[in-house]
Amino acid sequence: MGKPANKRRFGDHQTSVVLHNIRTSPQKLNLVAQLVRGMPVSRALTELTFSSKRIAQDVKKALQSAIANAENNHSLDVDRLIVKEAYVGKAFVMKRFHARARGRGARIMKPFSNLTIVVSQEAESE
Repeated sequence: MGKPANKRRFGDHQTSVVLHNIRTSPQKLNLVAQLVRGMPVSRALTELTFSSKRIAQDVKKALQSAIANAENNHSLDVDRLIVKEAYVGKAFVMKRFHARARGRGARIMKPFSNLTIVVSQEAESE
């Protein structure tokens, strides 16, 4: 007698991936997430590959993981996948200080973020 299995939070034609504790601010990460939201995955991978943002490589890895999950775990067609959702959440903030003149200190905030990407198989166009 164990705990019952968690029900799937998404439909049969969707899969997701979650990255926790990414070392960047949610505001900067959301700029990259906005870039790929609603795109076909092939185009989204191209956009992330040539993006000048540092964090785009981590988002690309997460997207590739979501594609692999869709293909291997849920038998979805990779050519028909789109990025349905890409949203960012706030994680914790490391607080540090920087010594300043006359015995004072300046606060340094080092924010972390969470990223969730949901890919969905679009319906066949007729």
